[in-house]
Amino acid sequence: MKKGNEYEVQITEYAFPNKGITELEGYKVIVKGAFPGERVRIRILKRKNGKAEGRLLEVLEKSQTETAQPFCRHFGQCGGCMYQTYLYETQLAMKEQQVRQLLDNVCKDYIWEGILPSPLIEGYRNKMEFSFGDEYKEGPLTLGLHRKGSFYDLIQIEDCKITDSDFNRILNCTLEHFAKRNIPYFKKMSHEGCLRHLVIRQTAKEKELLVNLVVSSQLDMEDTQLPNKNPMPAEPLAAFEEYLALSSWLDKLTKLELHGRIAGVLLTINDSLADVVQSDKIYLLYGQDFIYEELLGLRFKITPFSFFQTNTLGAEVLYEKVREYVGDIKDQVIFDLYSGTGTIAQMLAPVAKKVVGVEIVPEAVEAARENAVLNHLDTCEFIAGDVLKVLDELPELPDFIVLDPPRDGIHPKALHKLIRYGVERMVYISCKPTSLARDLVTLQEAGYQVVKACSVDMFPWTGNVETVCLLSKKSQ
Repeated sequence: MKKGNEYEVQITEYAFPNKGITELEGYKVIVKGAFPGERVRIRILKRKNGKAEGRLLEVLEKSQTETAQPFCRHFGQCGGCMYQTYLYETQLAMKEQQVRQLLDNVCKDYIWEGILPSPLIEGYRNKMEFSFGDEYKEGPLTLGLHRKGSFYDLIQIEDCKITDSDFNRILNCTLEHFAKRNIPYFKKMSHEGCLRHLVIRQTAKEKELLVNLVVSSQLDMEDTQLPNKNPMPAEPLAAFEEYLALSSWLDKLTKLELHGRIAGVLLTINDSLADVVQSDKIYLLYGQDFIYEELLGLRFKITPFSFFQTNTLGAEVLYEKVREYVGDIKDQVIFDLYSGTGTIAQMLAPVAKKVVGVEIVPEAVEAARENAVLNHLDTCEFIAGDVLKVLDELPELPDFIVLDPPRDGIHPKALHKLIRYGVERMVYISCKPTSLARDLVTLQEAGYQVVKACSVDMFPWTGNVETVCLLSKKSQ
């Protein structure tokens, strides 16, 4: 087997999140995007130490379990909903098998409680980040999602099925407006251009919408320089209004026939060279800069950069399971680490003595504090900072710890600090089971055992899944 050669192979195994596996000439070959049972044509990209990586070129024969017809016109081009050729029940079984495989490799004698489905499998997402760009080099302006396997090319989204149709109407209206004005998009390589992203959020219950247009401060492409070399105009909003015709755009948005109601429209200036949605400055163009979401009887204020689970009804399923795993915490001090906007902390606050939430995003912490006041909870404290550093400064000792870290899991040094608290029980919530499995090895070596675990499908049609584990300290 040589690098660059093409082969026809049968995929025999599957690993999280979308890795097909086959054996070829004594090598274990991983093929991203290939499913078990498929016969595919691949090109070898690299090989080392008995392992190899292949690029999927063509599916020659589908798996017998692929019995569903794709329901989205963008399937195969968009890299998001890759499970559309599988019935939903089959998707759940595949995700459950992947998580079980990872946990069984590192845990023993635990109770597996299965996988819980999402209450909605279409139109479930409450937030989407769309990018401005082109579908091919020097092509017309596009507003959509990244093409499968590409960092640069986009596909024009017209009818995404995992969001409410209001998202599609707002997206199409926005693209039409800026395409007519020939506004250039921000190019990743040259760092020139204006239009960057369109971020839409929508509440599940009231269908209120928050629309955020993200642009750079480069308003004149003929003689502009990089933003950090070219100061903002004296009256920046007036300059953006003239260049982008914001009033005309707002007028078109507010006249759209929508299921819900546009509660606010914002303009965010982002001059970061990285392809991320962040804020150097935010202007409120219309309405208000927040929406309210309801979750398990509590009310949460969602701001443009607040972290909130993207599947609201699925989050209720997830947090009900978390509350069940936490159990009786009367008169106990709870640490909710990586707390986001404080959803879990406030869910536990009515029965706990005190809940301390720690989150690195200051805006999320401010929102959590406001939400606690909104829900009349006076036993919550939210601290802005890195968990690794904040743990050295907390005066309280926890009786119980809830962990809900980002995809990469917990920093090893922070994990050892947590272990030193010696709490009897903790709950770990993970959106990436490979990171969870890695951290569970450290926790078990320190004397903890996994009591029970389950998964919750928060992301139908995609390869992602949430997992919840209850751990307890082994008796000495």
